[in-house]
Amino acid sequence: DEDMSTDFSGYWKMKSNDNFEEYLKALDVNIALRKIAVLLKPDKDIVQKGDHVVIKTISSLRNYLMEFDIGKEFPEDLSGIDDRQCMTTVNWDGDKLVCVQRGEKRGRGWTHWIEGDELHLELRVGEVTSKQVFKKVP
Repeated sequence: DEDMSTDFSGYWKMKSNDNFEEYLKALDVNIALRKIAVLLKPDKDIVQKGDHVVIKTISSLRNYLMEFDIGKEFPEDLSGIDDRQCMTTVNWDGDKLVCVQRGEKRGRGWTHWIEGDELHLELRVGEVTSKQVFKKVP
């Protein structure tokens, strides 16, 4: 299946994190937590087996685990981020993984894709977009 051509598995270290504070502000994250969060450089540890994906976001503040099957909606508990619940679906869009988080905040979700040895992540909520880039650890 052509959609399965991209394998996101690997350990990825953050290189850049643009407009992240605006993204957190759009999620109503309080200023104290925002100030800490923007200083963090989280790693991503991703294990992809077929349509089953586990994404661990690892930082000194806290870790966040997201586990899902592509194409199947599931309830996502975002405690530790903004403490909301979303009904979340991740689908392939070509070789990108596109996530829609249906909940209190409209237009919430993200897109992951790979360019060379870099993992790109675009985070969205409402009109706000944050862009993160991670480099693969060999």
